[in-house]
Amino acid sequence: MTTFLIIDDHPLFREALGNAVRLAHPDARILEAMSIAEALHILTSEESIDLALLDLSLPDAAGFSGFLRLRETYPRLPVAIVSSEEDQNVVHEALSLGAAGYLPKSTSKRELAASIGRVLSGSISVPRDFIAAPNAGDKKTLEARLRELTPQQTRVLDLMRRGFQNKQIALELQLAESTVKAHVTEILRKLRLYSRNKAVIEIGKIDLPAPRQRQSRIDHG
Repeated sequence: MTTFLIIDDHPLFREALGNAVRLAHPDARILEAMSIAEALHILTSEESIDLALLDLSLPDAAGFSGFLRLRETYPRLPVAIVSSEEDQNVVHEALSLGAAGYLPKSTSKRELAASIGRVLSGSISVPRDFIAAPNAGDKKTLEARLRELTPQQTRVLDLMRRGFQNKQIALELQLAESTVKAHVTEILRKLRLYSRNKAVIEIGKIDLPAPRQRQSRIDHG
């Protein structure tokens, strides 16, 4: 069962977001908080939350302060921002700080459900009109950003490029699938390529430093 934590002080929007979650995951377990303090209290006793959906404007937080408190206390918790603020600079800053996605509140329920699904798969969901930073896919820029990856992230990226899905990567590297998803999200953030498919295409154009290979457990024929 997939568990979500919705953090928003407006009951009607919590309900609407919960409906979008259930559209993608009918059996989802949904927890709700009206503030960062309440969210942190819930997290002290809940260790299996798969995704937090956070509004930027809360009674005890403004801007990115609430997001940063969550990241500092629970750095492995995927947090996607759901906000009425659609300024491109705000979206860029959210992604640079490590948000798992940025979902405008103006998005339809069906689009929200699709975005949540992408985030859960490890991709970073961004608004339709999002404009990536200049030179995000430039060869020299990508090569420089590749050097920011850890050895394990490089291994995960290599398997992504070879067509492995998260479950296969987890088996190959003997990791939990949730750990693989976290690596994929961090890889996309560091490379500033907010689509898994886009990352695979762009990385395919350059020489990826070869990680130390392990004996493959999957026969690709």
